[in-house]
Amino acid sequence: MTDETNARRSRVAGLWPLVHAERAALASDLADLTEERWATPSLCAGLTVREVLAHLTAGASLNGVRWLAGVIRCRFDFDKQVSMRLAEQLGATAAETHDRFRRVVTSTTKPPLPVIAMLGETIVHAEDIRRPLGIRSEYSIGTLTRVAEYYRGSDLVVAAKRRIVGLRLVATDGPFTTGSGPLVSGTTLALVMATTGRSAYCDELDGDGVDILRDRRDMT
Repeated sequence: MTDETNARRSRVAGLWPLVHAERAALASDLADLTEERWATPSLCAGLTVREVLAHLTAGASLNGVRWLAGVIRCRFDFDKQVSMRLAEQLGATAAETHDRFRRVVTSTTKPPLPVIAMLGETIVHAEDIRRPLGIRSEYSIGTLTRVAEYYRGSDLVVAAKRRIVGLRLVATDGPFTTGSGPLVSGTTLALVMATTGRSAYCDELDGDGVDILRDRRDMT
């Protein structure tokens, strides 16, 4: 085994504790949510905050074999597969939805995605839930920067790389910067969320490129 392979495995192993920490923080934030607030529309179009949480549970419960079986069952309709797995984890009540998520906080089960994608999904969907509920979370700049670096070079799961083509992104609270062209500047969190199509966060950004990024929100 080469030193490069060992280093890569070490980096991957170091990501799981970050995923687990973000899941635990979200579970804690939602512990006392009323039934009415669980029905709040999330930043994911057509989904409530409760449904987004069930989606996160599904992602932490689905290995590569089950993922592929679901894709085949849904005739390669990936949106249908996502909806099917969400329904499996929703439960009969909001309390059950929350409990199911709590049980997968430390899971290392995942679909055929890199672990950094799981970290990105956890943070982005956590904000899809938190922002409509008015909940603020303190994220590590180091963690957010790793997620931003991933999204700038990937269209896996979400069209992030294509969404920021021709734009220069600059974080005002950390070291992240990428691209060239009209400027988009703001916090690392706002850049991550806008890069993944959450146009609400464009209101927190500055620069000549903000309107361009906002217009690309529906890119898939």
